[in-house]
Amino acid sequence: MNTAPRDGRQDEGIGCPDATEVFERYRRLLFSVAYDLLGSVADAEDCVQEAWIRWTRDDRSDITDPKSYLVRIATNVSLNRLRAARGRRESYVGPWLPEPLVTMPDVAEEVETADAVSYAMLVVLETLKPVERAVFVLREVFGMPHTEIAEAVGRSEVAVRQLAHRAREHVHARQPRYTPDPDERRRLTERFLAACAEGDVDGLKDLLAEDATVVTDGGGKARSALRPVFGVDKCARFLAGIGAGFQRKSWLVAWAEVNSAPGVVLYDADGTVRAAGLVEAVDGSITQVLLVRNPDKLAHLSELAAPEKKREAPGHQWVAG
Repeated sequence: MNTAPRDGRQDEGIGCPDATEVFERYRRLLFSVAYDLLGSVADAEDCVQEAWIRWTRDDRSDITDPKSYLVRIATNVSLNRLRAARGRRESYVGPWLPEPLVTMPDVAEEVETADAVSYAMLVVLETLKPVERAVFVLREVFGMPHTEIAEAVGRSEVAVRQLAHRAREHVHARQPRYTPDPDERRRLTERFLAACAEGDVDGLKDLLAEDATVVTDGGGKARSALRPVFGVDKCARFLAGIGAGFQRKSWLVAWAEVNSAPGVVLYDADGTVRAAGLVEAVDGSITQVLLVRNPDKLAHLSELAAPEKKREAPGHQWVAG
């Protein structure tokens, strides 16, 4: 069977199996593009659905490259949502963090993850303007040529090259300096969890970098810091207080893959996901702790609450009795 991209004449008709086949071939790509632009799982899924509606509705008779066409649709829809979201985020209560893509380590089935973009990178991308973010994602993450990006964002190729250069410099100046391997990050996370659970301020100070930052996103719906916490001393005391609070609630901490990196998910006694997060590190010291507590951003993780999917993270005491 020929698996090369089909032109529009072969894909005519809303109910045509070929049209569905072509779209499904690129569904995961479209989700990744939308998620990297929006930092929202629900919004990304909505953008994919909108792309499907347009794909089945539009005249495809002159489409020679379905992939580029679909990416352009997903980009346009995502940009419109991103521009609207920026206004809402200005009135957001406390720091805004992206929705985490989370899977448990023992989940074998294929899941949709934006493998190429770390969670920390998504946080950096939030500092870009919408079109800059789109250009950076399409160019640096997905390797699209400037000509196709220009069509996707409605700018000239010259303008796109300038935007790409500016966005790249902006991101490189703010991106994590070094990403530890998964085993190193997991060992640091184990020690970090143990120190938090014990309220060990000195132990946390030993783990944290001097310029460490803690960012907690509660969205006004869960208890969290209204501003990022900076500095080793303040971060250590804040984290020790969080650990004590979680321990009093007898929350379960389980290992998880947060945007393809080792992280944790916290459950209450009823199995409801209450938080998800991870640590970033440089040269063996934790530089950043990112914790999402806004229940709206954890709602899509409800399927992880099944008891058989829980796997306790060692080195802590936040285990339900």
